[in-house]
Amino acid sequence: MTTITTERLLLRPFTEADLPEFMAIQQDPQVNRFLPWFMPKNEAEALQMLHDQYLDEPDGEALAICLRSTDQAIGYVHAEASASHDFGYGMRRDVWGNGYMTEAAQALVQQLPIADYPFLTATHDVNNPKSGAVMERLGMQYQYTYLEQWQPKNIPVHFRLYLLNRDGNEQRQFLKYWDQYPTHEIEPL
Repeated sequence: MTTITTERLLLRPFTEADLPEFMAIQQDPQVNRFLPWFMPKNEAEALQMLHDQYLDEPDGEALAICLRSTDQAIGYVHAEASASHDFGYGMRRDVWGNGYMTEAAQALVQQLPIADYPFLTATHDVNNPKSGAVMERLGMQYQYTYLEQWQPKNIPVHFRLYLLNRDGNEQRQFLKYWDQYPTHEIEPL
């Protein structure tokens, strides 16, 4: 994917030059609490993570979120091409609350070809409702909540699954996790 420019942000592919900013995001305990991997212990681990997730043939579209004024990476956003079309994001804590994530996520969703991404799913830990608020601002609809023994951290997490139908199929459901995990419910949100 090419670079996407918004009013305040530049979304672009990561480079190895982004390692310090990427590492700072990943090593923040409050940010990493809701990420599906452990914090990198050192620069070598962070570089490997950067390569695995963003530089070496990412699954789908994966972009650094940068402030236009500095071109400094403050976060990331991605949409997986896999069957779930999982949509995910993360951002430096010191820039939370400015609407950057919603701005970046909306920009990426608008650029994704509907033929390749007829729908998107996203999940958030019930203890991270601000992530769910981003999903709602994108027009995603809550589907259900399920309990997963989350790996590799090996902790029980209640996840809320959201779905965005982009191709007009409003009857679509994404039941993979409902079927996979026996503890699930539809919460009255």
